[in-house]
Amino acid sequence: MRLHTLRLQAFGPFAGTHTIDFDALSADGLFLLHGDTGAGKSTIFAAICFALYGKPPGDRDLLLLRSHHAPLGLLTEVTLEATLAGRRLRIHRIPAQKRPKRSGQGETDQKPETRLSEWAVDADGQGRWEASSKSHQEAATEITDLLGMSRDQFCQVVLLPQNEFTKFLHADAHGRRELLGKLFRTGHFSYIERWLNDHSRTTEKNRDAARADVLRLAERIHQAARPDLTTEYTAPAADDPHTLTEPARAWAGDLVRASEADHDKALQAAGAAKENLGRQQSFEAAARELHQQQTAHTRARQQLDLLDKQAPQHDALLQRRDHARRAQKVAPLLHAAHTAADDHTRAENTAHTTRASLRPEHADLDTGQMEAAEQRLRAEAAVLTALIPDEDTVRRLTADLERIDAERQDFAAQQHSARQWLDEEPDRRRALEDRREAALRAEEEGRRHQDALDALEVRLEAARRRDEHLAKSAKAEQRLADAEATTGRTGQAYLTIRRRRTDGMAAELAATLTDGTPCPVCGSPTHPAPAAPQDGQPTRQDEQDAEALHEKAKAAQEDAAAALHGLREQAAAATGEAGDTPLVDLQTQRTTLTAQLTDTLDRAADQGPVQDELLTLDNEHTARTQQHSAATAGLSARDASFDTLSQQLTDLTAKLAVARGPHPTVAAHADDLTRTADRLKEAAEASHHLTAAAQTLTHRTTQATIAAKDEGFDTLALAQQALLSDEDLHAIDEEITQWREARATHTAVLENPELQQAAAQPPADLDAATAARAAADDYNAKAATAASAAHTRNQALIALAAGLEAAVQHLKPLEQAHTTARHLAELVTGNSPSARIRMQLEAYVLAARLEEVVAAANTRLHIMSEGRYALSHSDHQAARGARSGLGLEITDSWTGRPRKTDTLSGGESFFASLSLALGLADVVTHEAGANPLDTLFIDEGFGTLDEDTLHKVLDVLDSLRAHDRTVGVISHIPELRRRITHRLHVRKDPAGSTLAHLTEAAE
Repeated sequence: MRLHTLRLQAFGPFAGTHTIDFDALSADGLFLLHGDTGAGKSTIFAAICFALYGKPPGDRDLLLLRSHHAPLGLLTEVTLEATLAGRRLRIHRIPAQKRPKRSGQGETDQKPETRLSEWAVDADGQGRWEASSKSHQEAATEITDLLGMSRDQFCQVVLLPQNEFTKFLHADAHGRRELLGKLFRTGHFSYIERWLNDHSRTTEKNRDAARADVLRLAERIHQAARPDLTTEYTAPAADDPHTLTEPARAWAGDLVRASEADHDKALQAAGAAKENLGRQQSFEAAARELHQQQTAHTRARQQLDLLDKQAPQHDALLQRRDHARRAQKVAPLLHAAHTAADDHTRAENTAHTTRASLRPEHADLDTGQMEAAEQRLRAEAAVLTALIPDEDTVRRLTADLERIDAERQDFAAQQHSARQWLDEEPDRRRALEDRREAALRAEEEGRRHQDALDALEVRLEAARRRDEHLAKSAKAEQRLADAEATTGRTGQAYLTIRRRRTDGMAAELAATLTDGTPCPVCGSPTHPAPAAPQDGQPTRQDEQDAEALHEKAKAAQEDAAAALHGLREQAAAATGEAGDTPLVDLQTQRTTLTAQLTDTLDRAADQGPVQDELLTLDNEHTARTQQHSAATAGLSARDASFDTLSQQLTDLTAKLAVARGPHPTVAAHADDLTRTADRLKEAAEASHHLTAAAQTLTHRTTQATIAAKDEGFDTLALAQQALLSDEDLHAIDEEITQWREARATHTAVLENPELQQAAAQPPADLDAATAARAAADDYNAKAATAASAAHTRNQALIALAAGLEAAVQHLKPLEQAHTTARHLAELVTGNSPSARIRMQLEAYVLAARLEEVVAAANTRLHIMSEGRYALSHSDHQAARGARSGLGLEITDSWTGRPRKTDTLSGGESFFASLSLALGLADVVTHEAGANPLDTLFIDEGFGTLDEDTLHKVLDVLDSLRAHDRTVGVISHIPELRRRITHRLHVRKDPAGSTLAHLTEAAE
C-alpha cells in the first residue's frame, strides 16, 4: 500500500479543506509530522483509516468526526488516493452528519456516502478515473481484500504506537496473547480449545450417566438378591470405577447362578408340603362326615321328645280352629250389627255436639224450627254482603287522601326550596363574576411576568458569557504581559548579539582571509595586520538563533494579543446584552420573578373552574324556575281534590256504621250471621241422622242373634269371642301342619341305618383333625410362597443381569471416548500432566508467530544497539502454575546472559519496542497475504534516546526507505526537524487547524 494524496474537509480540528501530497512528502522516503499537542496530528491517520474502512481507529463515534469550527454548509468529507496491490484507487467518503435543509429553516440528516474509483489507461494512453462501486459493503469488501488485513491489524502495523509496543515488550504472556491474537486472528484456535473442553465435559457427562446406570442396576440387583443370597465376588462401587465393567458382570452372573440353585431347592420343598396337605385334608373330611352324622342323630332324638311334650297344646289348637270356623259363618251379620252400633254412637255424639254449639235462644228448637231460623239468618247476611264493597271504598278514599296530603306537603316544600334558592342566586352570581374578573387580570399579569422572565433569561445567559470572557480576559492579559516581557528580553538579547557581532565583523572577515586572495573590503591580496577575534565573539549561527527566538516570542505575543482582543470583543458583546448588573442580582431577580409568575398562574388557573361554575349556575336557575312553577300548579290541584274526597268519605262512613252494628266491619257481621246459619243447618241434619241410625241398629241386632243360636252360640258375645281373623286362622293351620311334619321328619332320621351305625361308634375328634389339616396348610403355604419368591427373584435377577450386561457394554466405549477427549482437552489447554510446559493451543500457534516477529525485530535491533542486544522467545515454565509459551527475554552480549525486558532503560526500551513493532509489521503483512505496506507511521518515543542512539534509530528508518518504503515519523524532537528534510507541520488555531508542507529549502 502506498499513499498518494489525502484531502480533508471539515474533518476533526480542520475546519476548511486541506490536501496532503504524500508523493511530495515521501520524496526522500522519510518525512516528519509535527505540531503542537492537540493540533490534529493523529487526526490525519484517523482520516486515512476512515477512508479505507469507513470507521476511525478505536470506538470513536462517527458523528464526532465533524469539525466544530466548520461552516454549517460545508460537509465533512475525506478523499484518499492510494495504490493497493498494484491498483491506484480513489476513495471518497462522507460520514453521516447533520446539514442545513436546502429549502426552509432547520437541519436534516445527511446519509453516509461511499464512492470508489480506479485509475484506468485506455488504448491511446489516456488516463481517467472510472467508478468502481458506490455501495458501502462492496467498497469495504474490495478494499479489505486488497489490503489483506482488518482495521485493527491495519491500525497496529501501519501506525506504530511506541507506548503500546513498550507495554508489549514488558507485558506478561497474557497481555502479549491478547495483542497477537487480534493481529494474527487466531481466535479459531481458542474456539478449538473451548470445543474440546466442552466435548470433554459432554463425554464426561455421558460417561457419568452410564456409570450411574450401572450403579443403579447393581443396587437393584443387590436389593433383589437380598442378604440371604451370597457370592464370592465384590459388588460394584462408585468409588472404584474399575468394578463397573467386567467385575460387575461376574458379580451379577454368580448371583444368578446362586438364585437358580435356591429356586430348585424351594420347588422340592413345596412338592413335599403339597403331598402332606392332601393326606391331612382326607383325614379331616372323614372326621367331619362322622361328626355330622352323630350330631344329626342326636338332634333328631331331642326334637322328637320335645314334640311329644307339645301334644296337649296341639289338641287345644284343633278345638279352637273348629269354633272359629263355625263363628265365621255368622261373621257378616255380626259385623253388620257392630257397624250399626258404631253409626248410632257417632250420630248421638254429632247431634249432641252440634246442638251444644248453638246460641242459647236456639238450643231448645226442634228440627223444623232450626231449619226456619237458618233461612231467616241467611237472608240477613245477603243484605250485609252487598254493603262490603263500600268498606273497600272507604279504605281507598282514606289512602287517596293521605297520598294527596303528602303530595301537597311535597309541592309546598319544593315551592319553598325553589323560592329560597332564587332569592339567594343574585349574590352567588356576583361572587362568581368577581372571581372571573380576578382570574382574567391574573392571566394578563402572568403574560407580562413571562415576557419579563424570558428577557431576563437572555440577560442571564449573556451575563454568564460576560463574566466567563472577563475571567478569560484577565488570564489572557497576564499571558500577554508575560509574552511582551519575553519579547523584550529576546529582542534585547538579539540586538546585543547583533551589535557584538557587528563590532567584531573585522575579525570575522579576517578569519576568512588567505594570502593571495583579495580582501572583500579593500581588495588587497596581502593582509599584513588582520584583526584578531575577541573572546566570546558571536557567530552567524548565534545571531540566527537569537533572531529565531525573538521571532518566536513576537509570534507568541501576537497570538496572545489576538486572543485577548477576541475575548474583549466577546465580553463587550455579552455586556451589551446583559448590561453591568452582577450575575447574582440577575439570578435574584429571576427567582423573584419566577415566584411572582407562579403566583399569577395559580390565580389565573381559577378562570376555567369559575366559568364552569357560572354555567352550572345558569342551568340551575332555569331548573329552579321551572320547579317553582310546577310546584305552585301541583299544590292548587291537590287542594281541590282533597276537599272533594273528604266529603265523600264522611257520607259513606255514617252509612256503614249502622250496618256494622257491634262488629268491627260489615263483612264480620255478615260472616257471623252465616256461621250461625251453618250451625243451625248442621244441628238439623244431625237430628235426622240420629233417628235413622236407631232404626238400623234395632233391625240388624235381631238378625245376628237368630243366626248365632243356629250355630250353637247362646249369645252374640260368645260368637264374637270365637271369631278369628283370616290371618289368625291361617296361622293356627300352619302351626298344626308344622307339628305333624316335624314329627314325621325326625322319626325318619332316627330310622336311617347310616345314622344308627354312626351313633353306635365313639364320638368323632373333629378339632384334632382340623388342627392337623391347618398345620399342613400353613406349611404348604409357606413352602409355596418361598418357591414363588425364589422364582420371582430368579427371574428378576436374570432380567437385571441382562440390563447390567447392556449397561456395561454401553459404558465401555464411553469410558474410552472420555479418556481420549480429556487427554486432548488437557493437551490443548496446557493442563496435561505429560506436558513439559503449560502452553495452550492458541499460545502455541502464537509462539511460532512470536519467534518470526523476534527474528525480524533482531535485524533492526542489532543495528540500533550496535550488536549488543538480541531479543529471544522464551517458553520456560511460568511461576506458580501460570500459562507459559509467550515469554520474551533480552540477551546482552556484553555479559552473555539473558535478562528480563523490564530491566532496559527508557531509550533501550524504545528501540527494542520499535524493533518489535517493525518486525511485527513485517510478519503481519506477510501473514495477511504478502501485499507490501509501502507507507508506515511511527508515533513518538524518540525523546527517550540519546543523540548517538537517535542517529542509529534514524539509520534503521533510512534502511526502510531503501526497501522502497515511506516512513512518516510523528514527533516533537527538534533534532528530527534538522535531520528530516520533508516535514508536515500541523498548526493549531482557534478558527481550526491548518497544514503546511515544509522543506529545508522552503525555510
